[in-house]
This record gives sequence, C-alpha cells and structure tokens, in this order.
Amino acid sequence: MLHYRKSLEIAPKLLSHDFVFAGECVDPLISGLSASNFWASSRYNFLYSANFAKLYGSSGWSPSTSDRQPWLQINLGRKYRLLAIATQGTFNSYDWVTKYTLLYGDRPDSWTPYIMKGGNSTLPGNWNYYQVKRNVFHYAFTAKHIRLLPLEWNTENGGKIGVRLELFGCAYDDAVVYMFPEKRSRTLHDHIAINFKTLEQDGLLLHSEGIQGDLFTLELKKGRLYLHISLGSSIVHKVDGRITLTAGSLLDNLHWHYVTIKRYGRQVNFTVDSQTVTAICNGEFTHLDLDTQMYVGGVIEKNMPHLPTTPNFRGCLENVFINGINVIGKAKNEEPDIRIPRNVSLNELPYILLKPMTFAGPNNFLQVPGFFGKPRMFVKFKFRSWDYTGLLMFTRFADNLGALELGLSEGQINVTIFQTGKKKIQFAAGYRLNDGYWHSVDLAARDNLLTLTIDEEEGSPLKITNPFSIRTSDRYFFGGETKLNRFHGCMQHIFIDNEQLDIDIILQRQWARYEELLLGTCGITDRCTPNPCEHEGRCIQSWDDFICLCENTGYKGEVCHMSVYKESCEAYRLSGKYWSGNYTIDPDLSGPLKPFEVYCKMKSYKSWTVIMHDQVEGTKVTGSSIDQPYIVNVNYWNASWDEVTALANTSMYCEQWIDYSCYKSRLLNTPNGRPFGYWIGRNNESHYYWGGTFREVQKCGCHVNQTCVDPKFQCNCDADYRQWFSDKGYLDFRDHLPVRRVVVGDTNRTGSEARVTVGPLRCHGDKNIWNTIAFTKPTYITFPTFQPGTTADISFHFKTYRDHGVFLENSDEQLRNFIRIEMNTTHNLAFIFMVGDGILNVTLHSPVPLNDNEWHFVQAELNVKVARIKVDYQPWAVKRLPGQTFVTMKFTHPLLVGAANRTLRPFLGCLRGLRMNGVPLDLEGKVNEEQGIRRNCTGQCLNATIPCRNSGQCIEGYASYTCDCNNTAFDGFYCHKDIGAYFEIGSWLKYNIRKKPTSNEAVWANWIDPHYDNFSLGYNDTADDIEFSFSTVHAPAVLLYISSFVQDYIAVILKTDGSVDLRYKLGLVTHKYQLTNRNLADGYPHYVNITRHNRTIKTQVCPLTKITLVEDARFDSPKSMFLGRVMEVGDIDYEIQRHNAPGFIGCISGVRYNVYAPLKTLFRPNETDLPVTTQGYVSESNCGAFPPVLGYVPWEVDPWFTSIGGFNFITVDLKTLTTLCTLGIGLTYIDSRRGKLLLY
Repeated sequence: MLHYRKSLEIAPKLLSHDFVFAGECVDPLISGLSASNFWASSRYNFLYSANFAKLYGSSGWSPSTSDRQPWLQINLGRKYRLLAIATQGTFNSYDWVTKYTLLYGDRPDSWTPYIMKGGNSTLPGNWNYYQVKRNVFHYAFTAKHIRLLPLEWNTENGGKIGVRLELFGCAYDDAVVYMFPEKRSRTLHDHIAINFKTLEQDGLLLHSEGIQGDLFTLELKKGRLYLHISLGSSIVHKVDGRITLTAGSLLDNLHWHYVTIKRYGRQVNFTVDSQTVTAICNGEFTHLDLDTQMYVGGVIEKNMPHLPTTPNFRGCLENVFINGINVIGKAKNEEPDIRIPRNVSLNELPYILLKPMTFAGPNNFLQVPGFFGKPRMFVKFKFRSWDYTGLLMFTRFADNLGALELGLSEGQINVTIFQTGKKKIQFAAGYRLNDGYWHSVDLAARDNLLTLTIDEEEGSPLKITNPFSIRTSDRYFFGGETKLNRFHGCMQHIFIDNEQLDIDIILQRQWARYEELLLGTCGITDRCTPNPCEHEGRCIQSWDDFICLCENTGYKGEVCHMSVYKESCEAYRLSGKYWSGNYTIDPDLSGPLKPFEVYCKMKSYKSWTVIMHDQVEGTKVTGSSIDQPYIVNVNYWNASWDEVTALANTSMYCEQWIDYSCYKSRLLNTPNGRPFGYWIGRNNESHYYWGGTFREVQKCGCHVNQTCVDPKFQCNCDADYRQWFSDKGYLDFRDHLPVRRVVVGDTNRTGSEARVTVGPLRCHGDKNIWNTIAFTKPTYITFPTFQPGTTADISFHFKTYRDHGVFLENSDEQLRNFIRIEMNTTHNLAFIFMVGDGILNVTLHSPVPLNDNEWHFVQAELNVKVARIKVDYQPWAVKRLPGQTFVTMKFTHPLLVGAANRTLRPFLGCLRGLRMNGVPLDLEGKVNEEQGIRRNCTGQCLNATIPCRNSGQCIEGYASYTCDCNNTAFDGFYCHKDIGAYFEIGSWLKYNIRKKPTSNEAVWANWIDPHYDNFSLGYNDTADDIEFSFSTVHAPAVLLYISSFVQDYIAVILKTDGSVDLRYKLGLVTHKYQLTNRNLADGYPHYVNITRHNRTIKTQVCPLTKITLVEDARFDSPKSMFLGRVMEVGDIDYEIQRHNAPGFIGCISGVRYNVYAPLKTLFRPNETDLPVTTQGYVSESNCGAFPPVLGYVPWEVDPWFTSIGGFNFITVDLKTLTTLCTLGIGLTYIDSRRGKLLLY
C-alpha cells in the first residue's frame, strides 16, 4: 500500500483523449515480426507454416487435418495496447475460418479469452479467402502474447482451416502523459485511473476521507469493484451524500483490468474494462473535499470513521494516476510525499505457476495418472462454475473395491462411495458453490475415514467414518466420465497424492488423455454482470446461458422487456374488456416507467382513466403570504409523477377539477395584480388561470360565465369578502396537466382562510393508437435514429392491398448493422436484421392473406436470445439466436418508415400506432400531401378522379386504385367497357344458373311460412337485381327469361307495338306490369333495370317505377336464363310463347342477374366448363356504345410517372412511347371497322 500525500490538491486539465496515443493507436503489429514470433499447434505442411499467417501474404497458416485443437500463437515481443484484428483466408484457396476465439496474456502459458459484450467469446471470420474481415474490439486491452483458436471453417470444395491476420494497436507504456494545471485546494472534477491484477477476491485499492463527511473508496469484494463516493452529507436536510457504484465481475483471475473514474460536479462515470456505470451524487454539493492524503492499496492507520473492513490489496498495480499524478512513478523515485510500508514491493510479481483449464464441451474430460494400490488417497483442486450439477472427480479403486465420485449438485459437493456388493455411501457439503468464484476442495481418505475440506479456512472439515475400504487407482477423471452431467467450468492447482500436476509435462509424455479441454486459460464469463434482465428482473446463469426471472416485475420475455399490461384503458376496451374496475396500465410499455394501477370507467364508445391522489378531500390553509406561500403537494396514488405525466401525454383528452374556497383570501388578484395563488403542472410550469376558463388568461370560470360575485373582479375570491365563496371548474388543457402543486399566498390576515381541493385526473382516449397516416405514393418519412440498446421491440398496425412493401428500416452507413420489417408476399412478413453475426431473418407465414385492406397488428422483438415476429392473434415466428450472442444495434442513419434505404420496395397503404421500444412515433406529424403522405387512412378511392362504373368495387391501392368488375357485366379498368352480343334471327343463349334443384321440398319452400322473410333452404331468392341494355327494330321478342325448377319465372317482353312488359310469377299467381308504353323498337339503345326486395319491385326504363307484389315474395330455385329466344322445355306461359317467335334480332349488352353475367361469361371465360349454351350466330359487340373520355392514368401504368423521393419504376424512351401510341391508334381503328369500338 502507498500513502500519497496532497495528491488531491491537483486537478488536471486532461487532453481530449485519456492517453496521448488515443485516436492514433492503429499501427499494424504483426507484419514486421520475424518467423520465430509465430507458433502453432501443427501445420498442414511446410508451405502452410505459422510464419506465413501475415495479412496479404502469399500463403497462410493451416494446421494438420488430424489436429483436434488447433491454435495459432504470436509473440508480439512486448506489451501492446490492442484495438482491432483483421483476418483473411489462405491465398487462392478454399481455406478460411468463419468463427474463432481470441486468447491473450502476458505469458505464453496463461491466457484470458477476449470477451465481447453479452459474454460472447466468438468473433466472426471470413466468407472467402481474399476479403479482409476487420473486428474492432469494443474495449482496448494489453497483451504480449496472442493465441487464435479456429472454431468453424469452410468445408465446401475441400476447404479447411486457413488464416492470415493482422493486429492493430500501439505500444503500451507505464508512463502515460497528461497536461498538468495549477494546484487547487478543492476539486470540482477528478480523473483517476488504475490498472490491477490479482488472485484475491477482496482488497482495498483506494481510500480517502474528509472532515466534512466527504469520502472516496475503491474496493474489490467478491471479485467485483465497488466505488463509494460522497461529496458531503447535510444534517439540516437529512441527506446522506454517499452513493455506491458497482462494476466488473470475476476480476480475481490474475489478468490486467483497467479502471477509470471520472467526476465532474455530482456526475460520476465509473468504468471497469468495457463496462461503464454512471450515477449522480446525492445532495447539492459539487466539490470533493478530502484530507491531504490518499491511500493506495490499503491503509496504514486503522482509525478512520469510514474505513471499510476489506483487507489490504494483494496483487499488482500499474498506471495509478490520481488527477494527473503518476503515483507509481513517485513511489519508484522515493519522492517525499509518498510513504511506503516495508512489506510492499515495487517490483514485478514473481512467476506464479497458474495453469487453469477450461471444461467447455459436451463431452469434456481430463484423465490423469495416479499411484496404484496405495491405502491412502489425497486429492486437492480448485474449481469455479455457474452450473448446478456436474462431475468434478471420479476414480475407481484397485482390487475391485468400488469407486469414489465427487459431483456438484444444487450448488453442493456430493461425495459418493461405491462398494462392491454393498450399499453406496453418500453425503454432501458446502453451499452455493456454483457462484462463479474459486473454491478449493481437499479430500483425504483411508479405510473407514474420509475427510472433506471446502475453502480451507471457512469452516471445519467434514469427516465420514462409515466402514469402507480404499486402494488407489492409477487413473483419475476430472470433468466427466460417469453418467453424471459433465462439469463445465474451470479447474486449477490439481494435486494427486500431495503432488501438483504439471499438465504440460504430463501431456508431453502422453500420461494423460483429454477431450474438449482448453488449457492455460479460464474461460468463465459472468453473463449476469451487467444484468441483461430489464425492469429489475433477476438473472441466473449456467456455463453457457442465462435466464431472466421476471416474476413480480410486470414484464415478460427472455429479458423481461415486454410489458404484461396494456398501455391505457382504451387499449383494454378495444381488446374486449368492457367492465369498469381497477386495471394496471403501462403507458410506455417496454420503456423505463413502471406499470401502475388506475380505475377504468368503461363505456361502449370510450373509456375514462381515473387516477386518485391525496388532495381529493381538500386541504385547509392559513398563515400563508405571497412571500412565504403554502404549497399543497399533490401525491398521486400508485404512480410516480413521470408515470402520471406519461398517461396524460398519451391521452386524447384530460381534465382535472380544481376548487379554491376562500374566506377573505384572494386568488389571482384580478384584474391586473400579482397573483396570490396559482397551480403548477407539467414540467414544473406555473399557470395563472383557473378551472373553467381558457388557458393563459388570468381569469376564473365565473368571468367566462359572467357569474362573479363582484363584476369588477374576474374571480369570486378576488372580491376579498368576509364570507365563503369559491372559484372552481375543470382544467382541460392536456399539455399542462396533471396538477402537481397548488400555491396559496393570501391567508395570513386576521380571519383569512382557504381550502384547496383538487379532483382526480380523468383522461380518455389514446392518441397513439389512432395516430394514422396513409402512403399514397412511393415515398418514406424519417425519424431520429433508433437507439434501442441490446433489446428492440416494434409494434404497429397496417392495412394495404399491395403484395409487398417495407414498413421500416434503420441502418448504419455501410449496412453492417440494420433492422427491417417488410411484407414479402401476400402471406409473408419478414423481420430482417444484421446486428453482429451476419444477415438473419425471421419469416412469418400467415394462413390468410395480409393484403385484404383490413387492419393487422404486427409485433417484433429482438434481444440477445431470440428474434421473433407475430401478426394479429397468430403464433409467434421465432428464431433462437445461438448462445453467447451479443446484439449490437448501433445505427447512424435516421429511422425510415415506409421504405428501405437501398431497396425499391416502398410500402403503399396505411400505418398507425407505431411504437419503438414503447415510445410512440408521431406519424401524423409527418403528413405531406404533395409527397403522398396523408392524414388518416385515406387513399385514392375516397376522391377517385374517375370512379368505378356500373357498380364496380373500388380496390384501394393507395398510390392508385383498381376496379373489381367481377360482379358486374362490364369490363375495363373502370368497369366501363360494355360487353354485348348481336343476335341474328333464330339465335339464342342459355345460361345455366343451377343444374338441378337442391331438394324435393323446393316446390313447397315458400308455403312453409311466406311471411317469415329470414327462412331459406339456400335455393330460393327474396331479392332480384336485373339490368341490361338493348337495341332493335324488330318486335315482338322475349328480351330476357329466367326459369326455375318450379313454375316461377321472370320475363321481360318486347311487345308488338314496341312497349315493354314485365311478367313475374312467384308462387301461384302471375303478375304483369307494363314498364313503358313507348315504342322502344326504334333502333336506339335502351337501358332496363329491375330491382326486387321481397314484395317491392323498382323498375327503370325511362322513369323510375315502384311496384308492389300481392302474394309471394320468393323466386324459388332459379334454373336458367335465356337471351334471344326461350328454349325451355315443359309448360311455358302462353304470353311467353306468343312473343317468342321468331326471336330477338338486335344487340343486347350489360346483362346481369344478381351475380350472373351470361355475356361476360361467354366472351370473357375464366373457367373450363362454361355454363353457357348458344345456338345460331351470336357475336360480341358493344352495341354502338362510345368510349368515355378518361383523363386519369394510374401511375403504375403511366410511362411518364416520376416518383417522389428517388423511386423510379418505369423508364421508357421516346421512340418506344411513339410506337406504343401508334399501335394503340391502329388497334382502335381496326376494331371500329369490325363494328366494335373498344377502349384500349
């Protein structure tokens, strides 16, 4: 320990980087090394030796194909600070490594694995032999020796391991340069740096105190670093200024760890290796006032009041800088302001035989030799692990006497003695030995006596005196051999019969066997430090995984990220919760705010959220003045201020009742005085208006209602009368609510008194759920860069008619890190990402189409354990990520919504309720009509330039629209093209509606209950819709006839004089109606429409006519439809027969009966077995209809369309366009000569 005096009187002005080489530490370190600096476990042949493993070299290193544990080792010659590594495969080959682990150390026999964030020790490698893969270490470390362990490699085309590499860094020196300022007696900011390595779990590194209660302590406890700091405590305000920060884990591994402490005022940053913890000191002090001495490595005097009980530090220290002072340098120079006890050495730590080994495979074991046949057994070793179970040691006794097994079970050591022909002996010792720390096991046994000592000094040994016999074996197994689970962890200091095993010598002489064992290093990783579980979830871990326990947190999922509650009462109502009561809500969902309980008052059309507090009953106020006001604090139940504010911020409307009852106590001091009272709301802003009035006007509700007790004042209480009055009303400007405090400043006069009452906060609606926009053109909107950390969750609603589109994407500059959600097909949603281990995706296949223009709810989540996506109520599509995965979501580009950065797949449709990690994004704030971004879900169908004709259904495409003509008798883009037929004399058409009756009861179906309109056997119709056009100069004729399997029929007859009759037979009675008495056999086209619902018929030939049937209301079992001439077999009505010859001669078009369009079926067939039969000459014609002049062309088929935001879909040169236009004119001309005029 060092006793450094007056060290804290100097506050340095640091460079922009902590060290002078920061920002320039990118020197290549391997290219200049000689061949003797390269070592390897083996080589494929001399052309693939280790010294050929330099980046851009003409060969590369490849181990022997029989090498079970290949490694490549490099001696850098001195310690360097390493920042990055770059790799290639072997030159001009199929040999490259795809994944590898990196070990480093100061000696070639003691290694530490490089661990990335999240406990991942695997680095991504190459995908071909020539491209360079660069991995930048997320924290710099120092090392003299480097060892690369290939884990996976290319095996296609005979590929094998092949490596060329380069390390980047700079020389590491004990003398780091800082700029020194002038001395100060107190410090506003401090910078302390210290490097250490040790084998001890506990030790005091730094300590200093001040007479005013200031404190600074850095100590190692249980392998973790604790920083205790206090800027002073206040007795007046009862504030304890001490705070404690914790960082790091498993720091007792005899490898260098780097600690930096930076403080400016009350803010403290505490960094251990790569982990940084930030905190704000308690209290209001900003300066650190310590005594004139700082203890380094321990303390000399033990009488300090705040001295921890931690023992002095044992290990190595270097680069100890306290505000720019190199303490180690001063100690070596024996400067007078340094005191050094006699037992402290300033030399390097002597060589320690520390050769740990790592058991990390599913079949790992180590077999070592022992002395055969001895009557006494002595086994000693140290281990550390996170696993609950695993075999530690096993040996079989000589002379077939049995066996002995040491196993880890539920954190205890179980000892089992197997005896031939006897019952086995079992006992357990220890507690929570799977805590990741080193534990020693000392076992001594002889006949009838076994002694087990755990952790030496921590307790008395356990002795077993059962009868058994022992003769030692010549083989001992560690880590695995029996049926017991394999041990996963680290071991070291193995003693057999009081002799320490030198693993290197044993393996060289082939006295031992092993599988899946990593020698010279302890690869244990603490995956629970820092805690990966969010929202105070509890982390438990095993050797290669961790689990988050989320009970009682209000959250769920692999890392306790997703809230189990809805974000509002409105969300509960929309999910089907229609009853009022107490509900738990979480306004920011997966955000940092905790869930809290509210009362939801449910109604069918909206829900009210009510939050109570402690001022609902009111507070009596006396003795306050404008200089010393009384402050009424409003403390909301079950929720913090931030949580209540979040609720108000996300609601559509909020209100809060406020009541100021007064007896000679003024409130706002209207009309022009300084207010005596006011209320404080969101953001601690003061507001000088009262309930029932408008915001930002110094008035009360009585002035608005013109009911103030004195018209000269704008508040009742401002009249200052000696009697009770009140000013009250609702505050309803949501951006100012909720009420946090009420200030009362006029109750100090004799008789003055006031009573303040604040009602509960009442809100309804959720503005985020219905925050909706529509993309009607190929474009996108941007939001600030998404910064999710290690866990991301995304949710939104969408609807579209399109079959593809990117909903959102966020990426970095080179697309090395990105996330994207898109619809690939009508049934597939894809969550695509690259966040550290190549491009991965999770695809959800929906059994129903997603482009049905209905709202669909999408949820996606990505964390270190899983990626998943779901839509609506379908199951999650899940992709489990490999163990030791770290998710690096460091994006630099803005978040894009509606398209991706480098793809031509824009989304066209509607989005609403977009949330990223619980934070709602204001989509409506990005509305831009010119760019095709509309408020609400409105596309082209709402204000179509040319609406769909002839009852065609408009299909929303958002950027365009199409018309569904399937249920019409027309064709074309707008269902505007008439499909007709010219009938010559004797020709006819039959359309089979139904081939046979559904049942024999069809005849009597309408007699069961003719007045019960809802009865149906599925074959009788209560409604008919008929329309067609015709032109002819010949009469009479039957224009249309619909038969049935019973006696019912419908007929439209053109009589001899050219008039038109409608004949309806429903049931037993035939009805005859004259539709027009004009002569329609004049060669001009005429339109006929007949619509029936039950007994009401509406017809239109020229004027609209309404007819009422007297009897039946059902047309039973329609069979066939005839055009041109009726060719039905069986009894035909006499009137039909009289007008049926010689048949219709002329043109008829647009024929539709309900959903049946016979002419469209004939000329636009879409099935093989057509239900249409024709006789004679029936040819297609548009019956002389001319095409309308259409002024709108959809952008998808418009060759001149230029998109917004750089999306270009169609590019056609002028020559091609001229050809297309000429071709279109030619086609129109040709069709016109054939008697048809078609629109192309």
